[in-house]
Amino acid sequence: MKEGRRIVILGGGESGTGAAILAKKEGFDVFLSDFSVILPSYREKLNACSISWEEGQHTEELILNADEVIKSPGIPDKAAIVGKLKKRGIPIISEIEFAGRYTDAKMVCITGSNGKTTTTMLTYHILKRAGLDVGLAGNVGNSLALQVAEDPHEVYVIELSSFQLDNMYDFKADIAVLLNITPDHLDRYDYEMQHYIDAKFRIIQNQTEKDAFIFWNDDPVITQEMTAHHPEVTLYPFAEAYHPGVRAYTKGETLILETSNGTFTMEEDLLALTGTHNLYNSLASGIAAKVLDIKDEHIRAALSDFKGVEHRLEKVARVRGVDYINDSKATNVNSCWYALGSMQTKTVLIMGGTDKGNDYTEIEELVKKKVRALIFLGKDNSKLHAFFDGKINRIEDASSMREAVAKAYGLAEKGDTVLLSPCCASFDLFRNYEDRGEQFKQCVREL
Repeated sequence: MKEGRRIVILGGGESGTGAAILAKKEGFDVFLSDFSVILPSYREKLNACSISWEEGQHTEELILNADEVIKSPGIPDKAAIVGKLKKRGIPIISEIEFAGRYTDAKMVCITGSNGKTTTTMLTYHILKRAGLDVGLAGNVGNSLALQVAEDPHEVYVIELSSFQLDNMYDFKADIAVLLNITPDHLDRYDYEMQHYIDAKFRIIQNQTEKDAFIFWNDDPVITQEMTAHHPEVTLYPFAEAYHPGVRAYTKGETLILETSNGTFTMEEDLLALTGTHNLYNSLASGIAAKVLDIKDEHIRAALSDFKGVEHRLEKVARVRGVDYINDSKATNVNSCWYALGSMQTKTVLIMGGTDKGNDYTEIEELVKKKVRALIFLGKDNSKLHAFFDGKINRIEDASSMREAVAKAYGLAEKGDTVLLSPCCASFDLFRNYEDRGEQFKQCVREL
């Protein structure tokens, strides 16, 4: 055991359990505490490694004697135990920060308000297809800490939320990808957009000119922030169309990626993913792969056969001439904007849940143009009604997924699309967005 080094983990999910296992392996005195119930699978892992843990409470005398605390990203800073740790000056870090200390692997880190899961999975797919020893971590796959402890890789592709970035300090991304910044999670950032922006930009901290920063050049928030940051890093801006300085873009119907490892081209209609938002995801993933010097044929093959991400514009079924699409992962307004923008038919939109400080103005025109009916699925739909009432002829409320799908079935006409794209978090009626999406698919299949 490392002398005088007690590490306490807050949260016993994927991130916390992985951090605990790595800390134990590295010889620390480890204690894990979860205010909720720990899933049996994680309990078994903790017990197998002889790690002390508790659930349903935070015992202060076992926590406030820590030399360092690893906090799971889902725990907000306003949690009482976090406030007490801060008052005592006990350092609080993320699982990613901790894991980064024990690996020399290359880190490809991806963040953004929207598209980060698809871009992460697509980047991983390209590198895996090219034969690299690559791990998938962050918000997808096994935790980075667990992989570093038990299944190390030479390269990691990591999806990072703003919550994970909040508690990262010395960690460095070799390749950082910032897709976009739109209002999201403002309830966790005192409803201050700049605090959220600052969290996202932590992805480039500690980068040098030897590292790469890939970002969407046409995002107004990123563009404005770049004038203030002037990062000492190699820049790879991407955009839909070419303009000076952009390194990845489309010309005619062709993707063009320009890096120090050469220029990659590919016909746009060969891409597996369709829609403007997915074009950006493909551009970002392609540049990351090209920066890593992946051969063009591997990039081309992977971009053309990628299967997409579950719960993100996922086609479920066609029932009596109506298409049903599961976009449960759309937990903010901008995600829904992308989804509505890709709709080619009149749409019955199912939306609602736990509001995170949403401004629905962004989707107002698309809703008026494309939506036949709205179905609000949530415990409290008052904010949605306040904004949309009078703007759409038909608005219904539903208190369960079964009720929402049944109402959508009744409202949709042949040739329409029923789209679940909630704009909101899922925690009022569902365990998480995956649970919400699975229930939607199950109800659709039973029609």
